[in-house]
Amino acid sequence: MEDYEKLGSFYLGKAYDLSAQKAKDELLLYDSKDLVTHAMCVGMTGSGKTGLCISLIEEAAIDGVPAILIDPKGDLCNLLLTFPQLRGQDFLPWINVDDARQKGMSPEDYAAKQADMWKNGLASWGQGGERIQRLRDAAEMRIYTPGSNAGIPVSILKSFAAPGPAIRDDNDLFRERIGTTVMSLLGLAGINADPMQSREHILLSTILDNAWRQGQDMDLARLIQQVQTPPMNKIGVLDLESFYPAKDRFGLVMALNNLLASPGFNAWMQGVPLDIGQILYTPAGKPRIAIFSISHLSDSERMFFVSLLMNQVLGWMRAQPGTTSLRAIVYMDEIFGYLPPLANPPSKLPMLTLLKQARAFGIGMVLATQNPVDLDYKALSNMGTWFIGRLQTERDKARLLDGLESATAGAKFDRQAIEKVLSSLGNRVFLMNNTHEDAPELFQARWALSYLRGPLTRDQIKVLMDPFREAPSAAPVAQATAAPEAASPTVPAASGQPTLPPGIQAFFLPLRGGMKSGSRLVYQPKIVGAAKISFADSKTKINTARSQVFITPVTNGAIPVSWESAEEIAVPAAELEKSGQNGGQFGELAPAASREKSYASWTKDFTSWVYGTQRLELFRSPSLGEVSQPGEAERDFRIRLQQKARESRDEKVEALRKKYGPKIATLQERLRKAQANVEKQQSQARQAQMNTALSVGATILGAFTGRKALSTGTISRASTAAGRAGRAMEEGKDVERAGETAEAVQQQLNDLQAQFKEEANALAEKIDPMTEALEAISVKPKKADISVQLVALAWAPYWVDAQGGLTPAW
Repeated sequence: MEDYEKLGSFYLGKAYDLSAQKAKDELLLYDSKDLVTHAMCVGMTGSGKTGLCISLIEEAAIDGVPAILIDPKGDLCNLLLTFPQLRGQDFLPWINVDDARQKGMSPEDYAAKQADMWKNGLASWGQGGERIQRLRDAAEMRIYTPGSNAGIPVSILKSFAAPGPAIRDDNDLFRERIGTTVMSLLGLAGINADPMQSREHILLSTILDNAWRQGQDMDLARLIQQVQTPPMNKIGVLDLESFYPAKDRFGLVMALNNLLASPGFNAWMQGVPLDIGQILYTPAGKPRIAIFSISHLSDSERMFFVSLLMNQVLGWMRAQPGTTSLRAIVYMDEIFGYLPPLANPPSKLPMLTLLKQARAFGIGMVLATQNPVDLDYKALSNMGTWFIGRLQTERDKARLLDGLESATAGAKFDRQAIEKVLSSLGNRVFLMNNTHEDAPELFQARWALSYLRGPLTRDQIKVLMDPFREAPSAAPVAQATAAPEAASPTVPAASGQPTLPPGIQAFFLPLRGGMKSGSRLVYQPKIVGAAKISFADSKTKINTARSQVFITPVTNGAIPVSWESAEEIAVPAAELEKSGQNGGQFGELAPAASREKSYASWTKDFTSWVYGTQRLELFRSPSLGEVSQPGEAERDFRIRLQQKARESRDEKVEALRKKYGPKIATLQERLRKAQANVEKQQSQARQAQMNTALSVGATILGAFTGRKALSTGTISRASTAAGRAGRAMEEGKDVERAGETAEAVQQQLNDLQAQFKEEANALAEKIDPMTEALEAISVKPKKADISVQLVALAWAPYWVDAQGGLTPAW
């Protein structure tokens, strides 16, 4: 089949002829840009709803669009069952053995039959193993199982971390984040709390508000401690004890502590962080289809996780630049109970916020349900595309008809005809109402590339994900910690801080973390250098500055300070402290560090070293001409390039449509008129030929029968018939000329369409930002653009163990 994927078109199926009950040859292509206005898929069990949505996700993956999929039933895990070779042995581990037994077949024979069915089914829709391989190559598929280690476990610790400045500065969004987090947590603990009346909800919200506004992360253990001993004395205008006495608070403490101490809750604290940016893309920047399987969770656990996930998506969304092209998809299968028309569960508010705001950021929400009455009307009004399959009740049909009539306000809406169509829908046949199109369209969904075998078991998910599990790692080390220095038998230490001349400043690196058991704190002397370095380059239009801090040892050697041994530290100069921790000991200070003039020399050397070694390393995309931002990792740059390429492609495709659309429409209208003229001329020619045959035949017949003599009247009638025959010949020539005109217009239309296809295919041949070789750009600072802010003595804290080994403590 034609390669439409690169043009941002999703191949969903073919137009459907309801009267003939079969699909037409016309492909149903859905513009990926239309999905930023969100979509709803509704249909009863067996309507093919899940298959259509899986096909939509497959198309997005082929187009390089990542997705987050919430799977309450286990069907979406079928996306990993893709077999390019379409061999029975590939299907064998995944077939339903009970189905094979019921058909009286061995598993091997049944698997071979399934493989043949899939091969033939794909072929009937112009697809094959090569397209399955393309799907596998385009995106990575992963199954995440929060609260379980069947798939890739997910840690919810990040969900209690302080949101970024973008959310904290938006009061409405900040309150929503706090409210849904608290309501989800209380629901998980079995507490039904009203946000306006519940003391539990108000207290927890106040604690989170207080911590998050200060940028402090929270976890469940710390939250429990602060419930027992809150960091505030008043709630509103009431003192804490009047509002919520300690005795009453103990009940909440016990409920949360029981949750934390429950045997299964530990699974929620392990696994990959719930970091949307890291989940949507691999470390190399390849798009990922992330399936969150929650079928194993209880109802309260599902609500808890879905609410937290939606909040994390909101936070990630706020950090993205605006776009008109599709950036990512968020899909939930079976939305029942999460976005109801009347109740307000924790999941509802973030979902509604996404439906209202995500369009500006290129995030498309796709929600599926069996009954349209399960969805809030405000949600329905924010969905630009409706895929409507076979419905179960007249109530569902009436609700959708009302919605369609409202959505097509101002346009002609034949309710009776649409109702008849909805009543006649069969398996995998859907009515698509897209606000970006002129009228609803009936189509049959294509054959899915993935093997739709039904929900996967826990063991099957484990088998799929075992190759991708990360090996257990040691306890994380603080980001700002440098590599431990080699152990030494003894660590020289003075009883107190050495005395320095008045002109020499001394600072302390801040101590990070708590006291190490069995260790003592020792401060070792370093020389710290801080500089602000400006980088400017007219070619790349870069004009930026960065502040960096370095430390290097000071020794008793011939060259006491060598900046070649310096290392950068993640401690801003403003965070250097004037005093150290009580009880700390101090290492021996080299004499050179006690001489004021040494620092002038070290400052000069520091400036020269910075000038000679520091560079702004950037990447440039030859195909797009884009240059990475300062500090932007190659992975993040490639992700940004993918979105830029998608935006550029969509703009060029739109330009092509505007360029060729009117021309093609004009030629199609000319062809229609030419064909109508051919039919008209053919009709006139047939009529003329028939009249001529009748007239001549009657004259000759009369002459031959001898009923009348060959008189003047007979000759006159023969002359008239001859004239009609001449006109018939002229009509035949008119038909020939009309046919030639139609053929000429058809050829012009074919040529124009071929020209359009050639230009469109040229867009598809652009280099893939994921695989293209990036150019390395190194911007060197000018010496005048280096501002040395500080060169001074700095005492660096270390933990010294019993064997004398040193471990940095900053």
